[in-house]
Amino acid sequence: MDAPAYTARELAERFSLGLHGDADVRVSGVGTLAKAGPGQLAFLANPKYRAQLAESHAGVVVMREEDAAAHAGTALIARDPYSAFAKMSALFEPKPVREPGIHALAVVDPSAQVSADAHIGPFVSIGARSRVEAGAMIGPGCVIGEDCVVGEGCELIARVTLVTRVRLGRRVLIHPGAVLGADGFGLAMEAGRWLKVPQLGGVSIGDDCEIGANTCIDRGAIEDTVLEEDVRLDNQIQIGHNVHIGAHSAMAGCSAAAGSARIGRYCLIGGGAGVLGHLEVCDKVTITAMSLVTSSIREPGEYSSGTPLMDNRSWRKNAARFKQLDAIARRTRARGGDGDEA
Repeated sequence: MDAPAYTARELAERFSLGLHGDADVRVSGVGTLAKAGPGQLAFLANPKYRAQLAESHAGVVVMREEDAAAHAGTALIARDPYSAFAKMSALFEPKPVREPGIHALAVVDPSAQVSADAHIGPFVSIGARSRVEAGAMIGPGCVIGEDCVVGEGCELIARVTLVTRVRLGRRVLIHPGAVLGADGFGLAMEAGRWLKVPQLGGVSIGDDCEIGANTCIDRGAIEDTVLEEDVRLDNQIQIGHNVHIGAHSAMAGCSAAAGSARIGRYCLIGGGAGVLGHLEVCDKVTITAMSLVTSSIREPGEYSSGTPLMDNRSWRKNAARFKQLDAIARRTRARGGDGDEA
């Protein structure tokens, strides 16, 4: 199949962008500012890459108005070049055609409901009382357990597992290996031995969410674990039972939220960061990579924990000094100073 091609004029009109230069320049793909060729679209969003603009061979570059004066080629003018580029680059992403129907090697329980225009791939298993709605795509090797709902236009790429009582809204995208609805980590200690607490809730995923490869979302103990609409989870994330994540929040790879944590709307959680259980994080909070949230956050803003990277010799010295801080504070306070300044 030939790659689609668009002129700068067509892109400007389609995405309501300004246009400088040759409106008839045609592009059929995307590239970086440094490496794009004459038939490709690139973008300039970060000012530190402005020096690359003069040497770029890109046919069309998306940029802000203030950068266009320094560019001799064709430019599309956007208030947010990166977002505009993201929308345009989707035009060049090949989408496989999947015919509706149930593959001969799929197994569907007689009590399950599958829309006639859904695609059910090979080696898929769909359990009792589950429902797959219009336009959904269930890729090879997926397992949908009992009492699950896969909403309109959802896409489960491959080997996705919905264990039980998982409800997906519309247009949810789940990448390979993700597991939703497994038991939450509920345990009680009795007479020196662990007693497993039944996990009787489910998982509720809002419209337009995306869940990365090998990410796990446990079902709730009594009520549901909830992701509101447009939540984006990267790969290898752990979401504990009864966690609630507000709309439009995003979590980067290897981060985690422990049981019953509540994360607000428009939050950003960096890679490897963690939120302890039963804590609350308000709306519009950014938590930087590798940070650990050990108390609730009540005010929007950016938060970090941990120490910056340093050579090991310096780190060992500072770690030893850290152990002495309490004693230093006590001596300072005894001398009449403010221990908090130690």
